[in-house]
Amino acid sequence: MTIEESATATYAARLRGLREALRARGIAATVVPTADPHQSEYVAERFAAREYLSGFTGSAGVLVVTTRAHDTPPGALFTDSRYFVQAPTELARASGLPMVRALQGDDGYAGWLARHLPAGSTVGIDGRLFTVAQVRRLRRVLAEADLELAIDVDVADAYWPDRPALPGTPLFSHDVALTGRSATDKLTELRSALADARLTHTFLTSLDEIAWLLNIRASDIRHNPLAIAYARVGTDSATLFTAPDRIDAPTRARLRATGVDVRPDGDHEAGLTELDPSARVGIDEQQVNAHLAGLLTEEQRVPFASPVKLAKATKNTVEVSHIRRAHERDGVALVRAFRWLEARLAGGEEVRESDFVDVLGRERARGEHYYGPSFSAIVAYGPNAALPHYHSVPGDDAALGPSGILLVDSGGQYRDGTTDITRTLALGPGVTAEQRRRYTQVLRGHIALATAVFPEGTTGAQLDTFARQHLWADGVDFGHGTGHGVGFFLNVHEAPQGFAPGARSERARTPHRAGMFSSNEPGFYAEGEYGIRIENLVLAVEAFPERPERGGERRFLRFETITYFPIDTSLVEVELLTQAERAWLDGYHAEVVRRLSPKLGPEDRVWLAEKCRPLGR
Repeated sequence: MTIEESATATYAARLRGLREALRARGIAATVVPTADPHQSEYVAERFAAREYLSGFTGSAGVLVVTTRAHDTPPGALFTDSRYFVQAPTELARASGLPMVRALQGDDGYAGWLARHLPAGSTVGIDGRLFTVAQVRRLRRVLAEADLELAIDVDVADAYWPDRPALPGTPLFSHDVALTGRSATDKLTELRSALADARLTHTFLTSLDEIAWLLNIRASDIRHNPLAIAYARVGTDSATLFTAPDRIDAPTRARLRATGVDVRPDGDHEAGLTELDPSARVGIDEQQVNAHLAGLLTEEQRVPFASPVKLAKATKNTVEVSHIRRAHERDGVALVRAFRWLEARLAGGEEVRESDFVDVLGRERARGEHYYGPSFSAIVAYGPNAALPHYHSVPGDDAALGPSGILLVDSGGQYRDGTTDITRTLALGPGVTAEQRRRYTQVLRGHIALATAVFPEGTTGAQLDTFARQHLWADGVDFGHGTGHGVGFFLNVHEAPQGFAPGARSERARTPHRAGMFSSNEPGFYAEGEYGIRIENLVLAVEAFPERPERGGERRFLRFETITYFPIDTSLVEVELLTQAERAWLDGYHAEVVRRLSPKLGPEDRVWLAEKCRPLGR
């Protein structure tokens, strides 16, 4: 049996085990999302059921499996444009299930079930993996097709005998000298919001909200410094549900002094059922899972948009000062890494994609407060760069050639900030006129968003158009959002803000306010040929801070670029840039030199100065 045949047999056995367990419950189909009980974007291995069953490794996708293997089709994977190339390849090697193209935020799998299942069938899901709002939408679509929905179907143990255990890495404090606000202060603000809404409690399940609120961190989820936990906050109490023995003594003492009780993670359901019948519990229906919400009575449960999400996304002045310093250290690491790459290639040495992933991590690790990568670095050469979320695998990755385009998207978790940067560069001659034009259009879109001035409250969808206008003028586009929120030593993808087209996604709908920290990353991808993306992180700040406040006037915002590393100018068609765009690029590079040069050795300073030369010189 070949390796490919063995893999196919493995996934077939897993799907067979799932179908047998579903049939025993009288279930016709199930939906397996990329989710955990906390609605995390990246999940611990214990909750990676979609990948385990299908073989698709991307970060976003929903798997649907019918009970009858002879159905046509017997299931499908729904994913977005980031994975339209990757997903079919991985599925073909593993489960053989087809891929269905879905828009970001799309619930197309519900319509698929309605079309493919006979009336009277029951769809079973694990209600711990779906929010209250998701279950409501799914139930409505299924009911229109005379289908039932059961939300208590957890059959993971039946098809996953060696399922990983729940992680429990050491939990530690995030120093208030870095966070700028104590947990006591944050709890007081949350309790004020509860009082305004006439609530007695709220129940938090989002891991980054809990981490931010209580100034705690851990390593339960790869690349995200989070502890798997739940939190119940009342008007005069707070309880953290997590394993007590994972908390170091100083953190336990600080939590106690803050008035936070710690109870075992297995008690979190009791944290709801034990509440007084008269309790009014605020539940964020876009975040809290349907199983937990169902433990409360209709009288107890009150829809409540968590104010923690917005407070967390609005960086305070202490956080901002640390973020700038973290990005300076990150820029220094990148200078060393890219200079290393350039020297090795110039010397004719073989460098593979995964080699440079290692170098990026090594150079960042030399910096103060480094904790680890903020995500799995993307080093993509040639056609691989056309896959927006490509990841190299040692032994099966490309060797970098003397010419062509290289895309590098990477970031670091520092205790004083989270970084995320993408650069696209030419490794030598052989770049086509089309590639130069597309690169310049992407750069112009990047600059347009970086220099935008807009009223506070402008949405991510409105701002997204700034970055696409020059590509649109040629009748081309890119399939992902232009940017996402970024946490402070938290998730590199942070809700709710960002830049995205349409109106369905949270990033598209969220109004921008001062203090929000986001990525600016337009791109262009020619399938099977090349990919381009330019990414910096930007902070929303007041555009006219010197203007006296006048009643009724709207406050205007602009973006301050926080990432400090040169943008490759060898790919730029300078004639396509306006004078203002040239001035921005030259000014940006002057700022990069100003911030990084004092922290570099002589040879690195010379390299940086050459990369940041003003256009036309």
